[in-house]
Amino acid sequence: MKKRVISAFLCTVMAVSLLTGCGSDEKKSADNKGSKDGNYEEFITVDVYDEFANYQGVQSGWFAKIVKDKFNMELNIIAPNVAGGGQTLYQTRSAAGELGDLVLVNTSNGKLNDLVSSGLIMDCTDLMDGKDIVENYGEAIDVTNEGLPEEGMFAFPNSVSTDAATESSEGLEPTFGPYIRWDYYKELGYPKMENLDDFLDVLEGMQKLAREKEGSEDIYAISLFKDWDDNMMNNAKQPACMYGYDEVGFVLSKADGTEEQSILDDDSIYMDVLDFFYEANQRGLVDPDSTTQNYDTWSAKYTDGKVLYCPWPWVGQNLYNTAENKAAGKGFMMAPVEDMQIFSYGSCPEGNSTQVIAIGSNAEDPQRMADFIDWLYSPEGIELNGQANGAAGIKGLTWDVNEDGKPELTEFGKEALPMNDVAVDEEYGGGNWKDGVSALNFKTVNLEDIDPNTGAPYNYQEWETTLENNKTALDEDWSAHMGADTTMEYLENHNMLLVAPGSSYSVPEADSNITTVRGQCKSAIVDGFWKMIFAKDDAEFNSLKKDMQKTAKGLGYDDVLKVDMKNAADQTAARKASAEKYPAESDAK
Repeated sequence: MKKRVISAFLCTVMAVSLLTGCGSDEKKSADNKGSKDGNYEEFITVDVYDEFANYQGVQSGWFAKIVKDKFNMELNIIAPNVAGGGQTLYQTRSAAGELGDLVLVNTSNGKLNDLVSSGLIMDCTDLMDGKDIVENYGEAIDVTNEGLPEEGMFAFPNSVSTDAATESSEGLEPTFGPYIRWDYYKELGYPKMENLDDFLDVLEGMQKLAREKEGSEDIYAISLFKDWDDNMMNNAKQPACMYGYDEVGFVLSKADGTEEQSILDDDSIYMDVLDFFYEANQRGLVDPDSTTQNYDTWSAKYTDGKVLYCPWPWVGQNLYNTAENKAAGKGFMMAPVEDMQIFSYGSCPEGNSTQVIAIGSNAEDPQRMADFIDWLYSPEGIELNGQANGAAGIKGLTWDVNEDGKPELTEFGKEALPMNDVAVDEEYGGGNWKDGVSALNFKTVNLEDIDPNTGAPYNYQEWETTLENNKTALDEDWSAHMGADTTMEYLENHNMLLVAPGSSYSVPEADSNITTVRGQCKSAIVDGFWKMIFAKDDAEFNSLKKDMQKTAKGLGYDDVLKVDMKNAADQTAARKASAEKYPAESDAK
């Protein structure tokens, strides 16, 4: 694996920090209960404030046992996504001066600057002295900590990669896409879909067929939830990603930088998507629980086979595509809509600094937290913590090296992965595999990178042995119909993938007036979008749209839009610069 070399700047900071102590907090350093030799005498509970987690409470199962055995601690996950009122929770805990022992946050809108200037996270320069994370990923750490109010090593980025910025970071499946129950699609005769209108017709046919076969009226083509809403209705953004767009505030920006759209424009892709969901509801295809259910309730419906379309493979496939279902030819697979060009995140040689992990300034044991973070970025840590995102988990249980020296899933691994409800022996922590997966939901290193322990990608789905053994009825039928072995192969061969070059760009902090206006606008916008989807008829839909547009503009939407348009342009510039700095070998001169 390519090594990252610590910069002269970081060396200087380290030298200074060795004299001053971490965050200049001599008492905290003196009270450390951890040690760099890995001896942790006192058991502790670690509060983890985690904006990416979809689980709240104490980590259980096999990952908990590993953390307990290695660090003599347990992880208590505090998850705004689950608790609700995420911004309020952040403000409340910040005002109290303690977010958690570990802090995992989205840094957009200057949040990392705020955390540093308010003293909520600590400088870990001396704590990380001599650790592999600095040797391997020093450059990415430097970039993440550039321009902060204080010099030091305060945060560590997500998804660091050794690949070119223009190479997709997403393995065999993109992050977004039209993933549907392939077994019902097959029964309909693999109907051709030229656009979203055709896609809707197919979903309607699938719902009718599924209800007839299962004898159940609670199966829906589409189900939605509100937990992830922010500047816009998040679920409604997902089909826009099928056409190469992703969000920057109130703007949808195309991956190649060719276009930025206001979400309120009548002719925007976002309004097209709202039309799509409105029409779906008119046809009875949208789950009526959508307005009240949370993520947990929503995701459970995929496990139970109650939803037929999923905008993310890592939900539908992870929860429904069990070995048993796939052997029976059942499961979620990408079905092409011919006019789509799916947004794909490029690799980030400098890491994704919009998502970071840091140590809280009042952490009970800062050295132990630093040791834990260092481990998360190690090959073993990536294999284990990364299981939530596609790594193979525990060597000797879910995978091992075969007689040819290649990594291969065990029989247990074939049953348990990706995240299935399969019993785990007490030796490994008990419970079931799915519930024991790391709740951090933080990918330290891109799983397309090569694991030095195996010589293969961390992502087990890309192993030669997995591809050779992945010959279930579902996979074989999909491959035969699509003329490709993997989704990414199909998309690349048909020019249906649009890669946004990976960069470390993070949206800067806006002034307080813009922040206030944004909060007022997004409340009106999100509420309006939900009402539009569930409008009783076209007249009410159009009336709600006009009222929402008028209200938002009256609140100052255009002022916020100017800021977001500039941010989108800056993001495009950063992506272009990254593509030039970290080109693919074929592009390098």
